[in-house]
Amino acid sequence: MVIYMKRDPNAFLREEYEALKANKLNWELHILEGPSGPRVLVDGKQSIMLCSNNYLNLSNHPKIIEAAINATRELGAGSGSVRPIAGNMKIHMEVEEQLAKFKGSEAALVYQTGFATNAGIIPQLADKGDVIISDSLNHGSIIDGVRLSRSDKAIYEHQDMGQLEDQLTEADKKNYKKILVITDGVFSMDGDVAKADEIVKLCQEYGAMSYFDDAHGEGVLGPHGEGISAHFGLEGKIDVEVGTFSKAYGVVGGLIAGSRDLVNYAYNKSRTWLLSGSAPPGVAAAQLAAIKVLESEPEHHRRLWDNTNYFKNELQSLGFNTGDSVTPITPVMCGDSKTAKELSEELFKNGVFALPIVFPMVAQGKARIRTIMNAGLTKEDLDDALNAFEKAGKAVNLI
Repeated sequence: MVIYMKRDPNAFLREEYEALKANKLNWELHILEGPSGPRVLVDGKQSIMLCSNNYLNLSNHPKIIEAAINATRELGAGSGSVRPIAGNMKIHMEVEEQLAKFKGSEAALVYQTGFATNAGIIPQLADKGDVIISDSLNHGSIIDGVRLSRSDKAIYEHQDMGQLEDQLTEADKKNYKKILVITDGVFSMDGDVAKADEIVKLCQEYGAMSYFDDAHGEGVLGPHGEGISAHFGLEGKIDVEVGTFSKAYGVVGGLIAGSRDLVNYAYNKSRTWLLSGSAPPGVAAAQLAAIKVLESEPEHHRRLWDNTNYFKNELQSLGFNTGDSVTPITPVMCGDSKTAKELSEELFKNGVFALPIVFPMVAQGKARIRTIMNAGLTKEDLDDALNAFEKAGKAVNLI
């Protein structure tokens, strides 16, 4: 007689989680008790927010909030369908028209999230018989999108243009049908910017398609926050520009901008777009309002960069290593994970909410506190945060 033992379906989940905890690799969720702003109530403690992606503080802008409320009252809480069937509302089309105009591209398409954008379009741009060449420090959503593709894959060392050209030369010899070069625009952990001018030039030389995920450049780079193409004067020359409304725009949603051919192809081929419900009218209205605020109120973009330059320079003056950052993402390099976690704890005690980034999110020995600037922070806020960093840095023997 065979005796079947009852299995606990949750056992392996529990074991995996306990292993993460034992190695201090688990995320412990913090609770934001109010809106995301320059100063917040988190876990019951008043703190200066230095780890939000709300760069321009637009999530609190009255015009954007009012647009979301009014559209919800007028058009309902949801669209009722996916866009290809019955969920394509006029407000969705208005967002894409305004976005394309703002970014200087022929067309644009809005997705549900930035992650859904990469997961949905990358596998459709490169298939069997093609090759994807990717920067070694690309974001996880790019990595997952690349994994979904049946194409061959190659990686070049971070920002190494010589190695990228070597990969392109090798790909050219193999006569692939298509070559797709993918990179972040602003790298989310280090705050450095891709060498877009050099990458686009190489792609043109080798007949490759250029793909930039500019999630952290939208609303940040460029004269008025138009993104990486405007930052380098490459409007119309980047083949696929991916971004998000979830960061500097202060709302939620992903986007692509490029040629009309790209957008026509994407909304007929990209399954994450085709098979996901469209953004609620309130979200779309907030996206549209955010673009208009960027166009008409340049002071938010200007304050972001004024705050960034002041804060970065003062951190360096205190003796902190801020790596290669040239953007509002300013890492405070700690080395080992223990120091990064201890520094974060000391900062929180001193009224600053800034979380540690440790292995496996970054390489061993590259742990850091990743700070992200907000245009709504005042000079007093920044000085308070700098005082907290000085105290915390000395407490953990980092400075």
